[in-house]
Amino acid sequence: MTTTTADREPRKSLLDVWLITVGHAFTHWYPATFYLLLPLIGNELGLSYAQIGSILTCQFVAGAISNIPGGVIVDNVSRKGLLMAISLFWVGIPYLLMGYTDAYWLLLTCAALIGIGNNLWHPTAIPLLGDLYPTRRGLVMSFHGMAGNVGDAVAPLVAGVLLTVLTWRGVMAVNVLPGMVMALLLLVYFTKPLPGGERAGGGQAGKSAGAILRSFGVLMRNRTIMMLSLGSVFRSITQTSLLAFLPLFIARELGYSVVWIGACMFILQAAGFLAAPVAGHLSDKMGRRQIIVSSMTMTAVVLLFMALAGRSLAFVFFIAFLGFFLFAIRAVLQAWLLDATPRGMGGTSIGFMFGMQSIGAAIGPLAAGVIADHYGLTATFYFLAGTIVVANLFMLFTPIPQRGEDAAVTGSVETSPAGTSPVGT
Repeated sequence: MTTTTADREPRKSLLDVWLITVGHAFTHWYPATFYLLLPLIGNELGLSYAQIGSILTCQFVAGAISNIPGGVIVDNVSRKGLLMAISLFWVGIPYLLMGYTDAYWLLLTCAALIGIGNNLWHPTAIPLLGDLYPTRRGLVMSFHGMAGNVGDAVAPLVAGVLLTVLTWRGVMAVNVLPGMVMALLLLVYFTKPLPGGERAGGGQAGKSAGAILRSFGVLMRNRTIMMLSLGSVFRSITQTSLLAFLPLFIARELGYSVVWIGACMFILQAAGFLAAPVAGHLSDKMGRRQIIVSSMTMTAVVLLFMALAGRSLAFVFFIAFLGFFLFAIRAVLQAWLLDATPRGMGGTSIGFMFGMQSIGAAIGPLAAGVIADHYGLTATFYFLAGTIVVANLFMLFTPIPQRGEDAAVTGSVETSPAGTSPVGT
């Protein structure tokens, strides 16, 4: 049955949007701080590059395993505020515990817990925003993505300053407090299910296990969802490996202090913050593929220039350009996925994509660490340029779902990459 535009009119209060986006900033604040602290943790505990990468690999393996079940749970629970609050608590507390251990195995355990907790946020928040603003998904997703960029940008800058007066363990302890406050705000504000909550991600409520599995099978036969998710694996390899090893390169190859490392990471993310709303708005007007393919192409070019620049000052100059192109398209990918997703399955769809991304995120830091141990840190940038090129190839051949109200409701019709013939899901 077709749902009318009036029935799908989003809520007018922007407080919903801003609370969710600020909460998203804190899901990125924790790991962004951790990336900056990794060189210090590695030095104090005597870890190799591969061991440093394995901490992140453990986190993302746990995320890959738990993302799809997490998405299914989200689609069956109407208390979105509770789920988002749990996610913030579940991510923050293990980071706090990391500051009180010297054991490598305990770092791996906490990383796994973070991977499990983090998967609740995106399957909850992204479909909720997409359902509230169905005709402006690219723009609303960009606001959500911008908050992630803010967390990624400000956290290392603040942590770099804090490290001038605190140890890395003290920074881990202080770091958890703002996120806990935000979790309580979300829990209080979203105490009751949203009006229309049965549409805002709760479409599978009451379904049997067999019905849920059949619905999941429909998603797996959707070419757009599969191609976007597979491409996201390689983009995730690029992004996660970069965030792990860029601070290491700046610290060990360029010899910068922690304050300047934080400033460089701020520049990387701030550029993505500026680009996100532009990319989201243009994708609503011009199409998702055009924006993503052009941004990924420029990402590969900039990574090659960084590898060639090596230890020169030009390396730092290219960081801003890299952030502008790499981080601008996260929201566009999510909007494209939701364009092709049947109603009521947004959590499962996002959970599947983030599960696939977690696989890439698990592979990337470990692979980059092995490459760095054998060939040097500069070689990792050639590796990352190659992975983003592979991701771009998937985007080129991803079918474009039919746009408009009907497509947003059903997600059941796609067009071929050339936009000329329908492809069944």
